[in-house]
Amino acid sequence: MDLPVAPPAFDATTGSGRRRRADLGADIGAGCGLVVLELIALAVIFGLWFLSGLSLDPAESVSPDPLWNYLAAVGGVGVLAGVAAAVAARAGAVVTVAGQAVVVGLVCVVVFGGVALQSHQDERCRDVPAATGCTGSGQGGSPLT
Repeated sequence: MDLPVAPPAFDATTGSGRRRRADLGADIGAGCGLVVLELIALAVIFGLWFLSGLSLDPAESVSPDPLWNYLAAVGGVGVLAGVAAAVAARAGAVVTVAGQAVVVGLVCVVVFGGVALQSHQDERCRDVPAATGCTGSGQGGSPLT
C-alpha cells in the first residue's frame, strides 16, 4: 500500500527566516559595561582638560588648554562606540546597539559644542588678545586657522 507523501515541513534554521538574537543577559551586560567604560573615558578626558587650567598658586592666573586635542580624543571614543554598535548589530545585540547609539549621539553633541566654543574663544583671542582666558599673543593652536 502506498501512503500519501506530505510536503516537507518548514525548516526555520536556514534561509531568510527569523534572525538569531544574542542572549539577552549577555547583551544587557555588554551594553551597560561599554557605556560605563566610555563614560569613564569621557570623564578622564575632560578631567584632564579641567586640570590643565587649575593652579594651586593663588597669585598665578592660568587658563585651560585649548580644547582641540581633547575634542579629538572624545571623537576617538565616539568612533569606538560606533564600531561597537556595528559589531553588536551584526551579533543581534539590540540593547548594546541602542546604548552605543546614545553614546555616539552624546559624543556628537559634545564635539560639535566644543568646536563651536573653542572657535569662538580663538576668534575672541585674535580680536582682543588681552581678553580673559587669552595669552599675550592669542590662543593659537587651532587646526582651522
